[in-house]
Amino acid sequence: MVSPILVVVHQPTSTPGLVGHLLQQMGFALDIRCPAQGDNLPNTMKHHSAAIVFGGPMSANDDNRFSFIRDELNWILTVLAAEKPYLGICLGAQLLARALGANVSPHPEGVREIGYYPVQPTQVGQIVIPAPMMVYQWHQEGFDLPHGGKLLAKGATFPHQAFCYAHRAYGLQFHPEITTLMVNFWTTNGAEQLAYRGAQSRWYHLSQHQLYRGLVEQWLRQFLIYWSLPTTTTETVWEQCHHASTAPSALPFIALAEQWRHELNQLQQ
Repeated sequence: MVSPILVVVHQPTSTPGLVGHLLQQMGFALDIRCPAQGDNLPNTMKHHSAAIVFGGPMSANDDNRFSFIRDELNWILTVLAAEKPYLGICLGAQLLARALGANVSPHPEGVREIGYYPVQPTQVGQIVIPAPMMVYQWHQEGFDLPHGGKLLAKGATFPHQAFCYAHRAYGLQFHPEITTLMVNFWTTNGAEQLAYRGAQSRWYHLSQHQLYRGLVEQWLRQFLIYWSLPTTTTETVWEQCHHASTAPSALPFIALAEQWRHELNQLQQ
């Protein structure tokens, strides 16, 4: 039996959204914890197959203000040392970058990304992000690329949008987990932030989500299968994602996923 994935959120109202839904479809159990509300993080990854850290309103630089941010920065190194898959989304990506020694800072002109914006894969990133995508964003800070990291996607306003480190750790500045309910909730509860420079209107959030959510979900499903490979076999994940009677052959995707891993391993050497 595959161990659960440890999911870290930063507010009591936060959910893993589409990421959590797809992982559960793949047969993974989720152990959801909120250190900001007092939940402890394990000292070892022995009982978890992977870790995901989601976003939040605090900064990755708030380790002197919030003890849980300091704890998470230290704990991320535990995940990396255990060689378990790590996925950081928005704040989770910035925490990964900071744990690896990189800077996290606001845009020099005070611009934010709040809404849908394009990201462009780098030449290396085409292995994992095959084509440009319109993705959902909600952040005012960005991360520098840490030493040893490989830039996978870039953007016009915040140049570093996705990176990988040591084969199994990934940081995404954008929010592929976003659902229609989450867009409604965020743009209602955080309506005042839509007035910041660079932010888009609520109507634009909703209309663009209807336009691009399907493409993002298609990419995310394939990415999560690839990302979870170290924790289980591709054949098992594939069977969980498709009904046996109608399942397409897994062999082409298995070959593609293994090719991705091989090429990234070569780039890391």
